[in-house]
Amino acid sequence: MSFSTQSFQLGSAARLQGGSALSVRSAAVQRIQAPSVYGGAGGSGTRISSSSVRRQSSSGAFYSNISDNDLLLSGNEKSTMQNLNDRLAAYLERVRSLEKANSLLEKQIKEWHEKNTVGIRSDYSSYFQTIEDLQSKISAAHLENAKLVLQIDNAKLAADDFRLKYENELLLRQSVESDINGLLRVRDDLTLTKSDLESQIENVNEEIVFLKKNHEEEVERLRKQVGGSVSVEVDAAPGADLASIMENMRRQYEEMAEKNRQEAKERFEKQIEALNQEVAINVEQLQEQRKEVTDRRQISQSMELELQTHLNMVSNKQSLEDTLAETEARYSFQLGQIQETIARLEAQLRQLRADMEAQNTEYSLLLDIKTRLELEIATYRRLLEGEDVGSVCERAQSSTSRERCFPRRFLPVQQFWLRSQAGQILMSRSCNTAEISLQVNSTCSSCLTKFTSVLRTHRNTRHGFN
Repeated sequence: MSFSTQSFQLGSAARLQGGSALSVRSAAVQRIQAPSVYGGAGGSGTRISSSSVRRQSSSGAFYSNISDNDLLLSGNEKSTMQNLNDRLAAYLERVRSLEKANSLLEKQIKEWHEKNTVGIRSDYSSYFQTIEDLQSKISAAHLENAKLVLQIDNAKLAADDFRLKYENELLLRQSVESDINGLLRVRDDLTLTKSDLESQIENVNEEIVFLKKNHEEEVERLRKQVGGSVSVEVDAAPGADLASIMENMRRQYEEMAEKNRQEAKERFEKQIEALNQEVAINVEQLQEQRKEVTDRRQISQSMELELQTHLNMVSNKQSLEDTLAETEARYSFQLGQIQETIARLEAQLRQLRADMEAQNTEYSLLLDIKTRLELEIATYRRLLEGEDVGSVCERAQSSTSRERCFPRRFLPVQQFWLRSQAGQILMSRSCNTAEISLQVNSTCSSCLTKFTSVLRTHRNTRHGFN
């Protein structure tokens, strides 16, 4: 049953706090499951049920699901309160045993956590070091790979330049070799021409020698003929002078021979000089071409060596890339296993934290219930001993709810009543004194219990209910 207003009338001389209404307010709206204990006599068949209480700030209303047995009291209240006290004591004993079990469980969880955490942390540290080493190696490998790629690109560019130069030089070499072959053919032709001229000179010299010899023989023969002849004077016309004629002929032939010899000599010397000059020029060109060919051959060999070196670097780069890929695959697999282990351990840790939070929540709930029950038991014990409740100090129950109880005085009461939300009077009692009126706005279930306790105490000690 839901109650929103509990009121009773006070006289003018008994106004609390200058006639202002007492209210207990909360800072937030919250729904709490507060357990209650009920059962048979002597604590047998004791059960725990929860009652739902809605708290609302600054509303001035008090809602609670309370059974009629919590408000309408039985006939024998002393025995009922004694029975309730026994049941609460049993419940507190159970709470203490649960606290001990909870502390033992927390201790076991802490020990297990410490044991496993040490191993895990040490493993994590080794894993982290391994991961850092692998990351540094991977970074170094990436850097080395980038350097190799850059070197390969530079080598490719240099190889392309060298290839172009090599092709140009090869074309130049082929043209030079063709020129050299042409010059060699020219030299051979000149050598043949020189041989022919030498043979012609020898023939001319032999012919000159032969002509000289014939001329000398003929001159000698003519001299002998002239010297051995007899002078016979004949009366006749004078004959021709043969000696002068022969002398003239000889002189003419000698001049012609000398002229021919001189011309042949000059022509031969000119040809020899031209050939020598041409041969010297060709020899110099040949030496230069040979030197250039030697230089080109050396450059070609050096370029071939560099090209071979670059090809070796490319093959080494391919092997390094294969090794790097294999290493990355192996370490990726190991890293995946480590991450799976970390994920599994994190899941276990989250489960442990969830269990610990559930245990802490249950422990806080049980501790809150224990505190409330201890307060109620103390109130019941004071009521059983016949003490009057003068005042109850303000007490904090939890971080989100606060119980406030205000000083009360038992005044001569004429009438008590409880009203529901609809305004229906649920319980009414009459007394012989002045009328008392009090508006109660509460955020805790203990205020209703204390109000009921006040009514019980007032009835037991003063008047009693019909």
